[in-house]
Amino acid sequence: MHTKIVGVFWRCFFLWNLYTSSAQTIYPGIKARATQRALDYGIQAGMEMIEQMLKEKNIPDLKGSESLEFLKVDYVNYNFSNIKINAFSFPNTSLAFVPGVGIKALTNHGTANISTDWEIKSPLFQDTGGADLFLSGVYFTGIIVLARNDFGHPILKLQDCYAQVNHAHVSFSGELSVLYNSFAEPMEKPILKNLNEMLCPIIMNEVEALNANLSTIEVLTKIDNYTLLDYSLISSPEITENYINLNLKGVVYPLEDLTDPPFSPVPFVLPERSDSMLYVGISEFFFKSASFAYFTAGAFNVTLSTKEISNHLVQNSQGVGNVLSRIAEIYILSQPFLVRVMATEPPVISLLPGNFTLDIPASIMILTQSKNSTAEAIVSMDFVASTSVGLVILGQRLVCSLSLNRFRLSLPESNRSNIEVLRFENILSSILHFGILPLANAKLQQGFPLPNPHKISFVNSDIEVFEGFLLISTDLKYETSLKQQPSFHGWEGLNFINGQWRGKPAA
Repeated sequence: MHTKIVGVFWRCFFLWNLYTSSAQTIYPGIKARATQRALDYGIQAGMEMIEQMLKEKNIPDLKGSESLEFLKVDYVNYNFSNIKINAFSFPNTSLAFVPGVGIKALTNHGTANISTDWEIKSPLFQDTGGADLFLSGVYFTGIIVLARNDFGHPILKLQDCYAQVNHAHVSFSGELSVLYNSFAEPMEKPILKNLNEMLCPIIMNEVEALNANLSTIEVLTKIDNYTLLDYSLISSPEITENYINLNLKGVVYPLEDLTDPPFSPVPFVLPERSDSMLYVGISEFFFKSASFAYFTAGAFNVTLSTKEISNHLVQNSQGVGNVLSRIAEIYILSQPFLVRVMATEPPVISLLPGNFTLDIPASIMILTQSKNSTAEAIVSMDFVASTSVGLVILGQRLVCSLSLNRFRLSLPESNRSNIEVLRFENILSSILHFGILPLANAKLQQGFPLPNPHKISFVNSDIEVFEGFLLISTDLKYETSLKQQPSFHGWEGLNFINGQWRGKPAA
C-alpha cells in the first residue's frame, strides 16, 4: 500500500513539473528575422566596416629572429612596427547559415598591402627603415556562434577558426634597400609562419572587443517621460538553413515600474518569406503592453482650457473651429471652461488582417472656472472612441497616428432628459475629433524605436497587418557617416500606410 502511494505521489509530482514547465514558457513580444539577403549585404557592409576599423586599428608588432646562412650570419633579430594595412581585397567571401549552430564565414584568394617600419640587429650590423609587405592567397574560415548573456544582450563566439596566408613579399626602402632586398626572400618564410600563428588570436580578440560593444547596447530604452521599452533577447537566436530568428521580449513598462503586465504574450509565426533582408514581427501583446503602461502612467489623462481647445479647433477643423468654440461659449454662459478627458480603462488593441484598431474607453467632463472660484463640473459622461491606427516607419521608429471611426457617448441615467447635456454631444464629438486626437497624434509622433545595429538604417520598408501581429519587411543600409548609438536612427525610408491595408493571410 505504501509503495503504491509513493508511486502515485511521484507520478503526480512529475505531471505537476511538466505542467509548470510548460506554463512558464515565455513567448516573444517581437521577432526579428534576418535572411540570406541580409548576410549577402552583410559581406558588402562588413568590408566597409573592416576598412574603417583597420584605419583606426593598432596592429601588434611582428618580431622574430632568423639565421642568414648565405651571409654566414648566426642570427638577425627583426621587428616590424607601426604596421598599417593600406589596402585589402577579399573577392571570394561568403556567409551561410549553419542550422542549429551559427553562421559560417569563408574567404579565399584574399590580398593585402601593408606598410611598416622595421628594425634589424645582428652581430655585424643594425639598421632601421621602412618596408612594404604584400600578402596574397589569404584564406579564412570559421563559424560565428550567436547566443545571449544573462542580461539579454547578444554575444558572439568564434569556433573552428582557421586562417592562413600563402605568400608574402617584402620590399625594403631606404639607402641600403638594394642590399636588404637581396636577402628579403629568406625572411618571408618566417614572417609567414609568425603571421599565420597570430591571425586567429587577433580575430578572436576582435570578436571579444565586439562582444564588449554589444554588452553596452541599451536593451531597456526610454521611449518618453512615461514609458520604457524592453528589447532584451529571451532566448538564444534560432538558426535554420535560410534565416536567423531573434526572439525579443518586446514589452513596454511604465517608467517607474518594471512589473510585467497582467497578461502574457501568445505565440505567433512569421510568414515564410525571403525577398527582404529583415522581417520584424510586432505582436498584439507589444501594443497591449504599451496601452497598459501609458494608462498606468496616466498618459491618457488630459485637461484643456478654452484657449487650448480653440487653438486646436482652429488649426484642425479648417475654419469651423471659431464657430464651434463660440457655440460652446454660448452654451456655458461665456464663462471660461475646461475639458478633462480621462481614460477609464487601458485602450483595447485589435490586430486583424488588414485592420489595426484602437478603442479608447474614457470619461469626459466639462468644467467651468470663473476667476475667483474653483472648477465646477457642468456635465460628465463616458464615451468610447473607436479609432483606426495608421503606421509609418520614420528612420528607425514606428510611428502611429489615430483617426476617429466612431464615437459613442454613454450618459448617466439622471442626465438623459437634460436638454443642456444633449446639446453638448456634437460639441464634444468635435472637440475629440478636432482637438483631442490631433493632440494625441502629436505626442505619438515620437514613435517606438525599432531594433537595429549600429549605423544601419531601414530602407524600402513595408508594413502589413496580420491577425495578432504586424509585419515590417525592410532592406538595410550601412552608412559610415551616421553618428548614432546602437538603438535607432533619424528620418528616412518613409513608407506611409493610408487607407486600405495591404494585408495578406499569414503563410
